[in-house]
Amino acid sequence: MSGEPAEARLAATLMLGRDGPEGIEVFMVVRHHRIDFATGALVFPGGKVEDADRDPRLRARCRGGGELSDAALAIRTACVREAFEEAGVLLARERGSEAFVGPERLAALRERWRLALEQDRAAMAEMAEAEDLEFATDALTRFAHWVTPEHMPKRFDTHFYLAEAPPEQAAAHDGRESVDSVWISWDELLKGQAEGRYTVLFPTRLNMEKLARSRTVAEARSAAEAAAVVPVLPQVEFVEGGRIMRIPEEAGYGRSEFRIKGDPGGDARPA
Repeated sequence: MSGEPAEARLAATLMLGRDGPEGIEVFMVVRHHRIDFATGALVFPGGKVEDADRDPRLRARCRGGGELSDAALAIRTACVREAFEEAGVLLARERGSEAFVGPERLAALRERWRLALEQDRAAMAEMAEAEDLEFATDALTRFAHWVTPEHMPKRFDTHFYLAEAPPEQAAAHDGRESVDSVWISWDELLKGQAEGRYTVLFPTRLNMEKLARSRTVAEARSAAEAAAVVPVLPQVEFVEGGRIMRIPEEAGYGRSEFRIKGDPGGDARPA
């Protein structure tokens, strides 16, 4: 029926972090201007959960997967896949090993699988079986859950996960969907946005701010594990010069009302 909100597609986002001299740094990519969502924005790697992420063979190829529901396992698999496609980082181990795959093995896996996965010519279950890998879904910590406001034409039901970057793996954007990338702290993100160098969406800004309360990735993961993840569906009131965004107080972002400049789906700066 006309006037009803668009369906929110299930999606996964990975906040890939490392400990930096000024606090936690997160790997972020700049979306290509031809992408129809978050064009030109600085975002975490992520995207829609695909049918192949629900392959039942993945349960035996995901560390800790036996304890997860089918939906939760698919979302975590999508996180691992999107990190590999968009950042070139693979949260995976040789089966039976405790260490993430090293740089030489990663280079070979990128060559064989990265573009094939991105173009849907291969699937994660196929990669895991062919290479005898276990995906490190146990290394992911649930951090947040955001649903796109109902007035937006393209909507996502997005689950955010936090993981510590494998120390021997170098992250790099793909040059196709993403045209640039950066390891960035909360303070650097604020500075870059204020100077007009970065476009930052509302959920990205709030999740970076929340992450910055912790000094290290390990501390942030512990805090996230101890907190309830409250779904956030922002309620929007349009006002002169911007909009007022209202979210649940219990979601843990410090307050429930934010006055934001700019257009919906674009750069989110406090008014």
